[in-house]
Amino acid sequence: MTVSLEQLRRCHVAVDLGAARTRVFVKGAGLVVDEPSVAAVNTRTGALIAVGEFAEKMTGRTPDYIRVARPVSGGTVVDVEMAQRMLRHLLGEKLRRQLRRKPLLRAAATTPHDSDPLAQRATIETLVGLGARRVELVDTLIAAAVGCGLPVEEPTATMILVCGAATTQVAVLSLGSIVTAERIPVGGNAIDHAVIQYLRHQHELMLPSQSVRPLQLALHGTGLTPDGPASTEIHGRDVATGLARSVVVETAAVRQALHTPLTAVLDGIGKVLRDCPPDLVADLVDGGITMVGGSARLPGLDELLRDATGMPVRIAESPDTCAVLGLGAMLDGRIQPLTLNPLAEAE
Repeated sequence: MTVSLEQLRRCHVAVDLGAARTRVFVKGAGLVVDEPSVAAVNTRTGALIAVGEFAEKMTGRTPDYIRVARPVSGGTVVDVEMAQRMLRHLLGEKLRRQLRRKPLLRAAATTPHDSDPLAQRATIETLVGLGARRVELVDTLIAAAVGCGLPVEEPTATMILVCGAATTQVAVLSLGSIVTAERIPVGGNAIDHAVIQYLRHQHELMLPSQSVRPLQLALHGTGLTPDGPASTEIHGRDVATGLARSVVVETAAVRQALHTPLTAVLDGIGKVLRDCPPDLVADLVDGGITMVGGSARLPGLDELLRDATGMPVRIAESPDTCAVLGLGAMLDGRIQPLTLNPLAEAE
């Protein structure tokens, strides 16, 4: 999975296949696709009905003969054929025609840290099926660090936390490489599930649809912070009767319900820091942790990490698109490699 910047500069398209969203960057055109990684299929005919935003709205609202599929799970392609069909429709005929004009189409794709060879092969086959003659794989942690402007190539430590839908990845980077990293099987979906379980067990209430982020629905964007509202009203379906019902939920109780999944993230950060050399840990006192990913905007998560680690924590300017924009910067040649032997040039 080691790839040079020179190889990446030869690529024409960069793809970030995430469990929540799929993003495509084309050299010279910028970010052209940013849609949910969802496809709706007619099981009777096998025809693709919808992809992206419209397919996600169909989740939980379809008849029996329509299946809403998610071909990507945890940053890994689990259904190659469906992922190819989804990408083909997301790109559109006009863009695919432009890419086919490339005599030797090269593509770059992000892959989770420590992904197994089968998962890497599935990503490569997905892009080869779309016409790519060569596919370069880049670690999501490095791509996200480049995308949020961290000095990855410098001989100083930078710590990044990629908060995905299915997994959370944390790493310490220095000199353009990963010094130590950890992949935690807890992400935004687990946090949402914790809220769903809390409402079901404590209030016997089911939320209307899993396509709506239940955490944001319950907390209105501010409930996880101590300064947010003390309570909020939630509409859902009664577990026993099946009728519509509203309950008033204390946000302090919801914060307690999220303690279990977030504890696993804190444990992963602690393991990375313990495995990191002391000199690099000293650098992190000033640099702190940079959060990226769709779940990085979870209200109060940055405060929780700040209190638990004692280090400064900041959220990237565009946390959702850092990984694909980092790949795009590598494709455009905006990232220069560090000169490791400057004395030779002086001679």
